[in-house]
Amino acid sequence: MVSTLPTAHPTDLSQIRLEIRNLQNQLVAWRRQLHQHPELGFKEELTADFIAQKLRDWGVSHETGMAKTGIVATIEGRQPGPVLAIRADMDALPIQEKNDVPYKSRHEGKMHACGHDGHTAIALGTTYYLSQHPYFSGTVKMIFQPAEEGPGGAKPMIEAGVLQNPDVDAIIGLHIWNNLPLGQVGVREGALMAAVECFRCTVSGKGGHGAMPDQTIDAVVVSSQIVNALQTIVARNVNPLDAAVVTVGELHAGTALNVIAGTAKMSGTVRYFNPQLDGYIAQRVEDTIKNVCQMHGATYDLDYWKLYPPVINNAKIADVVRSVAADVVETPAGVVPNCQTMGGEDMSFFLQEVPGCYFFLGSANEKKGLNYPHHHPRFNFDESVLSMGVELFVRCVEKFLGNR
Repeated sequence: MVSTLPTAHPTDLSQIRLEIRNLQNQLVAWRRQLHQHPELGFKEELTADFIAQKLRDWGVSHETGMAKTGIVATIEGRQPGPVLAIRADMDALPIQEKNDVPYKSRHEGKMHACGHDGHTAIALGTTYYLSQHPYFSGTVKMIFQPAEEGPGGAKPMIEAGVLQNPDVDAIIGLHIWNNLPLGQVGVREGALMAAVECFRCTVSGKGGHGAMPDQTIDAVVVSSQIVNALQTIVARNVNPLDAAVVTVGELHAGTALNVIAGTAKMSGTVRYFNPQLDGYIAQRVEDTIKNVCQMHGATYDLDYWKLYPPVINNAKIADVVRSVAADVVETPAGVVPNCQTMGGEDMSFFLQEVPGCYFFLGSANEKKGLNYPHHHPRFNFDESVLSMGVELFVRCVEKFLGNR
């Protein structure tokens, strides 16, 4: 069972209720247990077993094996009412951890470098508290989702029926966020995170001697012009008020300094907030590559795929989160209303199905050296954020479903 020994809460935020403050030590223990045993997408067996055991201990109804390793727990309130879902991702990244901490990853080449161990611990704390205090009208569904980092677990969970039986009316989720200082909440209606699309392209020309370029079709020159031309897609095709990005992250060609390359390979990513750009940038990428290749007599093979749509928050549910955050974070500066990032998240698939809100919970503490960016081998966060996250989720439940 959960340890509820009193502990001094390590933050200045006094709006966290005593029962949740008393969970802080347990939240930290859960998070560190998960941190030591990171698992990649759809392989979260140890993580799922850990979660399922807690749910059994607490007598919380749940279903395992959704989308391979996903879990959904159901908590009924004292009276019938709407259904609110809370989603937490639980997968890690293929990164070798460089932190020198007692709870360092024990799995070689794998690390919780994005805070999903914290998300899972917060969701567990929320589940425990609500199961002990079901004083709300309705139902809460706790969704423990695999594979957010790739290839994406939200869509398979939706297809497995996680939003049904009972049907979910709204959904919320949070991301521990080292781009904000500890305790700040980033919440907004509309686009919070960007769509994520990716491409790989092989340009085929005609190789030859470096001193005889007239006998060749230089794949390096063709690819260089493609890279430069791709930068005009956003600059000259997208409304300046709509943020978007086209990035070529890889370009490989050539085998020797005196050999003109016959082939070149490039890959990159596309990001945008406006759903109306869906399909448009993809077409412009192919048109650009095609036209440059035709100009030089080269050919190309393009693979372009969509990973996640943009994260679009519902205005009414965002207002619920914002009002709750304003109560928990006592100063107005603690709520950041227009926080956005070009990072992507498959929470977007849930938000396409039901109204909801995804928000950021600041977790950086520069004084403690806990401010490395996400996906960095030394990423870590101030664990005080764990009880803050539970308080925010619980208050959202009480606000949306009513506290009885």
